[in-house]
Amino acid sequence: MKNAYEQYKKIDLSTAPQTKLVVMMYEGAIKFLENASNALDKKFGLEEAHNNISKAQDVISELASSLNKEAGDISERLDAIYSYMNRRLTEANISKKKEPITEVIKYLKELTLAWKEAEANLGKNNSNNQKAKKDSNDDNTITKLNISG
Repeated sequence: MKNAYEQYKKIDLSTAPQTKLVVMMYEGAIKFLENASNALDKKFGLEEAHNNISKAQDVISELASSLNKEAGDISERLDAIYSYMNRRLTEANISKKKEPITEVIKYLKELTLAWKEAEANLGKNNSNNQKAKKDSNDDNTITKLNISG
């Protein structure tokens, strides 16, 4: 059963829109950081915390490296946010304190909501564009029918 789920996830990733992939990456980083935070509460959880913080940093670094630098201001702002988050996570990994982790989780959740909103708006726009195109085609068909009739 696990193999079928893994195949589904591969297909889901390979066919997902870019906005959904970004959301999935944010959610993955959040999960790693929540695991790291929980590990810091354990008596011998420092290695687990370190590993999860490192995984979250890998995700954030991948997000930063995949930015379209030609997109202008938004790309520059996201790059600055990603750099800041990675610095805070480095601090968390050194100090083994939860506060920087909690801060980065908060930012990732805000970004997740923003990207989900953008994804929903894109879906609405695509739906409206398809409807407008269909309506335009229907008008053309009616016009053609009236002209030839």
